[in-house]
Amino acid sequence: MTLQAAGQRSASLPIAGRWFERRRIDDDITLIWEPHVVPLMRCNIWHVRGRGRDLVIDTGMGVGRLTDAMRDLVDKPMTAIATHGHSDHMGGHHEFAECWCHPLEAHLLEHPDLDTLDPHAAWGTEGVESLARQGYTLDDPLLVTALPAGMALETFRQKPARVTRLIAEGDDVSTGDRKFKVLHLPGHSPGSIGLWEAETGTLFSGDAIYDGPLLDELPESNVDDYIATMERLIDLPARIVHAGHDPSFDGARLKDLARAYIDRRRPGG
Repeated sequence: MTLQAAGQRSASLPIAGRWFERRRIDDDITLIWEPHVVPLMRCNIWHVRGRGRDLVIDTGMGVGRLTDAMRDLVDKPMTAIATHGHSDHMGGHHEFAECWCHPLEAHLLEHPDLDTLDPHAAWGTEGVESLARQGYTLDDPLLVTALPAGMALETFRQKPARVTRLIAEGDDVSTGDRKFKVLHLPGHSPGSIGLWEAETGTLFSGDAIYDGPLLDELPESNVDDYIATMERLIDLPARIVHAGHDPSFDGARLKDLARAYIDRRRPGG
């Protein structure tokens, strides 16, 4: 997209009075999302309140400033965790002093490559068509349907984050009163992780599993790894799954989704 064309599109987009929306799930967990980002790229941002430290699990596109939107929620140190390094999940990580992710995803946070909100310019026509075949037709010409006040399309660049801790299978993530285990759940991406709290049966799954079309034909995806991840998730005694996209669901739905994926990708297996 040329600067002139970007400027023309900026002028045609409405200005969003508020970039983020949120909903309290329970006393500790708040869901935050970007309503003006197209569904493909509209990830779930999870704020987990803790006694000594709060967690932010994924941070969205980085179009608006997340820490400003969370100012009234937070009164203690915060850690931003990336379930993986795709651009719809790590755009705001640069705002946080503590930034954690799996070693296989760190380079994506430290060297983000999304520098346009035009999907054809970002991924090419072939990439956009591949997403459509996997269930995500981009009906809008851009990845956003509005802009925050003071922002123009031609100035958008995702900013690099400084990864301060690498986390992998079996590592503990504590808030002081809640304790999560890191689960390595590859398939969608090599270093995809989930956060599992056995005491409450709570799983933050990122894009390892969610209640929508799963993307496993990306250049970095691996179907065999994804099948192994699904076989693992079937046996997880989850009560509630807070995923990277779409609504949360219970353990029975987790098993159904995992089995359906295995049956689709390994017929007769």
